[in-house]
Amino acid sequence: MNFFLETFKVIGLVVYQLLESLVFLVVPRRKKNVSGEIVLITGAGNGIGRLLSLKFASLGATVVLWDINEEGLEETSRLARENGAVRVHSYLCDCSKRQDIYRVADQVKKEVGDVSILVNNAGIVTGKRFIDSPDSLAEKTMEVNVMAHFWTYKAFLPAMMASNHGHLVSIASSAGMIGVNRLSDYCASKFAAVGFAESVDFEMRDLGKTGVKTTIVCPYIINTGMFDGCRTKWPRLLPLLEPEYVAEKIMTAIRQDQEILLLPRFLYFIFALKNIIPVKTAVLFADYFGNFRLMDRFKGRAKDD
Repeated sequence: MNFFLETFKVIGLVVYQLLESLVFLVVPRRKKNVSGEIVLITGAGNGIGRLLSLKFASLGATVVLWDINEEGLEETSRLARENGAVRVHSYLCDCSKRQDIYRVADQVKKEVGDVSILVNNAGIVTGKRFIDSPDSLAEKTMEVNVMAHFWTYKAFLPAMMASNHGHLVSIASSAGMIGVNRLSDYCASKFAAVGFAESVDFEMRDLGKTGVKTTIVCPYIINTGMFDGCRTKWPRLLPLLEPEYVAEKIMTAIRQDQEILLLPRFLYFIFALKNIIPVKTAVLFADYFGNFRLMDRFKGRAKDD
């Protein structure tokens, strides 16, 4: 296409899409029905994974729960049934091991069916300076927080592509958009998770698989225990997020096919600003917003959780 014609076409589409976004700020998008969908959630034994399981269950979805914590899985299964789930299936799965993921995925496909909504939620955090992080923990962080996404996509995406129907949900982090002191391995894994999900989304669009949707979730610290001990410098601007609030926002984003969700909304401004200001200014703001001291009192989740 002629350069000028294509340029004018793009400008026209940009204007239309910006106006469309403004309209949807006032008029909520229609929420899709998830009843009857087969929803697989990793890290479903507690926290956000458990809350999402219960919400999908209450909407009539078949929920498939994965976790390494057997007690947590049993409790989530019980609560899901109490919330109206007709079909609940739970599987012990170590998301740090590729072969375990493939083995359990084959089980799911045989016993439940093709997964149509995949929620990669399982995650771990070391919380140490890079130089003090044991190699084994750094590797485990990458295996659980991002490599597991590779293997679950390999296992379940082909069926979504074949039917041109599905939804890939990546529970990443605001630490996947900006570096944080004492979270080097965690940030690396979450940056990778965001880039991976976005790239696969582009692949689906290029292949014409418009029915396969992607939602990337990047929240600030959620008060689930994973980041126990962390304190936010300015709670009014960047509050510790309550799990129920985050889970509800994630459900809305999924049901409205929202491509990316940042929580709280103030993060949209911060990350837009980061890309246009000098690096020295970005460092100044990072210090001002507490990125340097965020992990000073980090304890993390108790081992028996």
